[in-house]
Amino acid sequence: MNAVIWARVSSREQKEGYSIDAQLRATRDRALKNGWSVVREFEVAESAKRGAERAAFNKMLKWVKANAKREKINAILSHKLDRVCRNMRDAVRLQELEDACGVQLAFVENQFGPGAAGALSFNVMAAVAQYYSDNLRSEVLKGMDEKVRQGWPTGHAPFGYLNVEDKEEPVIPHPESSKTLMRIFELYSSGKYTFESLRDKLAEEGFTYRLSQPRFNRTTLSYILNNRFYIGELVRNGKTYRGKYRLLINRQTFNLCQDILNERNRRMASHSHLFSGGIIRCAHCGFAMTGELIRRKLRDGTVREHVYYRCANNHPEDGHPTARWREEILEKAILDDFATLRMPSEEIADWFRASLKAAFADVEGLHKRHTQMLAKRKTELANMQDRLLNCYLSGAIEDAAFQAKTAELKRELAEVEESIEKAGNYDPDAPARALAVFDFSQNLVRIWQRSNSAQKREILDCVSLNRTISDVSLYLVKRKPFDFLEKRPFVQSGRGEWIRTTGLCVPNAAL
Repeated sequence: MNAVIWARVSSREQKEGYSIDAQLRATRDRALKNGWSVVREFEVAESAKRGAERAAFNKMLKWVKANAKREKINAILSHKLDRVCRNMRDAVRLQELEDACGVQLAFVENQFGPGAAGALSFNVMAAVAQYYSDNLRSEVLKGMDEKVRQGWPTGHAPFGYLNVEDKEEPVIPHPESSKTLMRIFELYSSGKYTFESLRDKLAEEGFTYRLSQPRFNRTTLSYILNNRFYIGELVRNGKTYRGKYRLLINRQTFNLCQDILNERNRRMASHSHLFSGGIIRCAHCGFAMTGELIRRKLRDGTVREHVYYRCANNHPEDGHPTARWREEILEKAILDDFATLRMPSEEIADWFRASLKAAFADVEGLHKRHTQMLAKRKTELANMQDRLLNCYLSGAIEDAAFQAKTAELKRELAEVEESIEKAGNYDPDAPARALAVFDFSQNLVRIWQRSNSAQKREILDCVSLNRTISDVSLYLVKRKPFDFLEKRPFVQSGRGEWIRTTGLCVPNAAL
């Protein structure tokens, strides 16, 4: 009697150490014990889940059908039934193979008798195997859905990141490719590169994709630049979830790359300019200001270049003024606006820092006293509940009075516990952050002058909510707390003295 051996492990089982060699050893021993000749062995690691494209299984069926008569194959021998099929579709195909070619199924562990009883046992086992497979699939999908909800991607991390065995942070930036990733976005967001020139630039600077493919290609670069994973967006089943992993690319840079990829502006090269890409808009119609490089040839033969910004609205309404700014003038207007955040003197700036520290110290002390008061009141309410219960048990108060007072104490206790929970949200790092923001505002002009174009755009987005320009003026709507510093906590009187306009007061020594 001739037989074909089939041995299979799924990808998951293979990772768990389930040995395909053990299956081959058991099936060979059974064939030898029964006196069967093994015509061919099939061994594979593939999923048997419903709907999967089982290439190796289909290849085995096709080969057996084609060679059953010539090789006189009588049986397909496997370790047990779920190694061959784990759904009813495969079971039917194997039964059809037996009816057409006389090739039966044989197993080392599972034995099915002849007749209707054996067929029933086979079908029941196949149904149980399918239930196991379907249930496993359901549990795996459930686990993947929960993982995404918690902010972590499923499967292999994309380029620039690395999967690690850490439940707290299973995906981290790759020590090497993360630098390459940031360089890709930095170069492409400048608007100076096509995919081909970007690929050459990366190779020139020594950045590689992987060992088997050092150079990037168009498909890889397009996938990376369009992947919203890099700005913390995980998409699953049509829904978007916020990722918890560390971000390497800021949203503004990503959006600049999208603008370039989609050619949203008339001139793609304009994105290389500092204030293009929608970071500054027209105050009259809301369209993005687009940059244009103007070259003028002088009489001496030299060429002078200037970058001008104009409204990208090619069909403006009547009365729309011509808003056209030279880059140097626009940048100077921004720096003049930033300068209004700086205190008039270092003495006042030092006083303001001291006032911030004192204010936060007062808040911290008030928080501690408030928390202690709430804790004390919680203890008092608990004692009152105990005394009330003792009085009730001793018969000193009626049931109606007991129930009413109990409800009142429970309600007040719940309010106190809620207040304690809210009071626990005090952030001890808030003073240090407030001082850091204030120091940033005082050095903003110097920081801007030392920054590159991408960093300057980040500074603009950090300090302001909206940025618009008309034909004559720049308007920056500040974010908090920069709007407070812009209004200044002080005003100057006619005598040249600084007076208080908020809850803060400048001592005369600082003036």
